[in-house]
Amino acid sequence: MGRLAAALFATAFVVPFMASAQQAPPLQQAMSEAEFRAAGLHKLDAAELARLNAWLDRKVEQEAAAAVATAIEQAREEGRREVVERNRGFFHFGSDAPIDARIAGEFTGFANRRRYVLDNGQVWQQTDSATLAGVREANPAVRIRPGALGTWWMRVEGYNTQAKVQRIE
Repeated sequence: MGRLAAALFATAFVVPFMASAQQAPPLQQAMSEAEFRAAGLHKLDAAELARLNAWLDRKVEQEAAAAVATAIEQAREEGRREVVERNRGFFHFGSDAPIDARIAGEFTGFANRRRYVLDNGQVWQQTDSATLAGVREANPAVRIRPGALGTWWMRVEGYNTQAKVQRIE
């Protein structure tokens, strides 16, 4: 189960049950007899004690509701970050930060329409006629950086030639 799915499951099913289970027991049950007396609560009449217990229940419910709201917001933000990171490089989506990775397997140079599978799972395809012949390297480091108007450029570490690429997976 992905992190987003787990967070949504927790938010939708687990957190509400936790919140309802958070109802405070009456003070006379939550405290020992000595604690109850030491706090001076034995001096309250039944109506005063009931009002204090009702206030305490409302306070616990408010704190549980705030915790649920925080958990929902955190799950949304984590899901948003996951979607942005997973889809970087598709069109104009995601961050404009360069992508540093390694080509998975052997790199044999640039050639138009050649596909490059990265170790992070992304697949990029060259869209220009840049060439880099005579190269044969295993798992070289690459940097893919955004250019103008939604273009992306790939450069292999140790070489000055760069190729225009497009993310396809």
